[in-house]
Amino acid sequence: MSYEEARDELDAVVRKLEAGGLTLKESLALWERGESLAATCEQWLEGARAKLAVAMEERGQGGDSQEDAPF
Repeated sequence: MSYEEARDELDAVVRKLEAGGLTLKESLALWERGESLAATCEQWLEGARAKLAVAMEERGQGGDSQEDAPF
């Protein structure tokens, strides 16, 4: 599942939970699905952060030098 698919489904789950009117069993099932989708999104984001860190290191922009400071 792509990040975008997981994010969109998670958004739909949250909207359903916020709308209410569900049984406890339905709410719990949606909550569990939402937790799973959130974990999927987090894995994608962590992977992207790791790739970005590697790319920045390869370019010598590790963030340790004062040249990178905004002020």
